[in-house]
Amino acid sequence: MSQTFVHPVTLAENGVQLEPLGLEHEDGLKAAAADGELWTLRVTSVPEPENTRAYIEAALKMRADGNRLAFAVRDLTTGRVLGSTSYHDILPAVQRVEIGYTWYAQSVQRTHVNTTCKLLMMRHAFETLSCRVVGWRTDNFNFASQRAIERLGARKDGVIRGHALRRDGTIRDTVMYSMTAGEWPEAKAQLLYLLSRPR
Repeated sequence: MSQTFVHPVTLAENGVQLEPLGLEHEDGLKAAAADGELWTLRVTSVPEPENTRAYIEAALKMRADGNRLAFAVRDLTTGRVLGSTSYHDILPAVQRVEIGYTWYAQSVQRTHVNTTCKLLMMRHAFETLSCRVVGWRTDNFNFASQRAIERLGARKDGVIRGHALRRDGTIRDTVMYSMTAGEWPEAKAQLLYLLSRPR
């Protein structure tokens, strides 16, 4: 298993495209974050407008180091950037990735966008990268994120207390979730069902 088994790739379905995040996405990310002023939420990692370029540069450095692959999320109909999501904490030796750093413009939250992105990323992780485990982590106070992860069929592994700093300087507990390759077929069927339903 090579040190970088997660390589830049473009994934698309359902009018949504995941493309490797680059500096060319700066204006699109700023606009997406401004849709709901998402940087004001204390339980997310959305960049303030003036920090968007540094956010992308940090993601690119993590990609070069082999521990994160960040995507811009694009609406293929309008061309608009809707947000960002990433593979991170990439562990080639145990064939594990986590999915996180995920945020979307407020106007596309609770639409097909997140479900489609998760389907694309989980399918690529399990079926192309042959991951054994896909993980998620979220703030203990980010209840919307916890519900969204649980809807995917992920199992709660536990809580790491005093694990990370929030943007406001407080220390958060982190809720950890995972899904194994054996659990993926059922989760995939559920995601496809959710996407097939009229909204």
